[in-house]
Amino acid sequence: MTDWVTLSARGGLACHDLVGWMMWDERAKATFVDLGMPNPDAWIIAWRLATLGDSPPPVMAAMTYSINPSIIERVAATVRSRMTHTQVLEALDDAVVPGLESIAPGLAAGLGGVADDLWRAVDATFGGARPMFAAARALPRNGRSAALSAWHAAHCIRELRGDTHWAILASEGIDDVQAGLLHSAMIDVDDYGDEEWIARSRGADDAAVERAWAALTTRGFALDRHLTDAGRALRVDIERRTDAVTAPVWQEVGEAVTLQFLDLVEPHHDAFVARIDATAGPRWMPAVRGPRPT
Repeated sequence: MTDWVTLSARGGLACHDLVGWMMWDERAKATFVDLGMPNPDAWIIAWRLATLGDSPPPVMAAMTYSINPSIIERVAATVRSRMTHTQVLEALDDAVVPGLESIAPGLAAGLGGVADDLWRAVDATFGGARPMFAAARALPRNGRSAALSAWHAAHCIRELRGDTHWAILASEGIDDVQAGLLHSAMIDVDDYGDEEWIARSRGADDAAVERAWAALTTRGFALDRHLTDAGRALRVDIERRTDAVTAPVWQEVGEAVTLQFLDLVEPHHDAFVARIDATAGPRWMPAVRGPRPT
């Protein structure tokens, strides 16, 4: 019997690998600067905000959940004053296949063979209460290449997982900063130095971190600014629930094609992480740094 929850976990990590490096891609950032952006590091947020069009910044912040709203507002305002959403998305499209080829030569061509199956699953998935997924799915489907099309489908599935994950956190009463603190249960804290780095990387200041620790402590999930066993268990359970709720999209892909997709992407996991290390640093994109699902 197919273990769809485990395949969902593996598929989620594969989609993180395929998409996560783009947040720091040097080619895309260079184009971003050419378009008039004074701070190329804003690319990490700008390309995802571009899928949301002219949504108000508070709505964008709600959709992205864990990023400090003031950061969202600044980036959105600067981008809108200098370029169009279409230009940002074109910069993205220009960078995807060359980036994939530089990380994992030959992977892009292989991905092209599963594009139609990925899109069939994406189109069959209900988009209600999944705003980032719905926004990504509604973008014009690029006809440049099957590889680029497959990448965009994987991006949709990654956003589906993200929307689902935030909804589960919200149902547990976990806010943006608490989510960052809880995620330390999923990574090697010694590598990160402490349990606060992830929350602070998303814009949380001292006061926000203090409030988040207090809230987690009240519920028994933290003690003395460290997660308790109950806090770690909650975070692991949330991850498994995310795997389970997103499993239907992989069922739509089908077992054979899901395994084909995993066989294409999983061997390059270390190469994708190495690219993030080289362009962003060894702590960024924590979602790809935990134990690999088996």
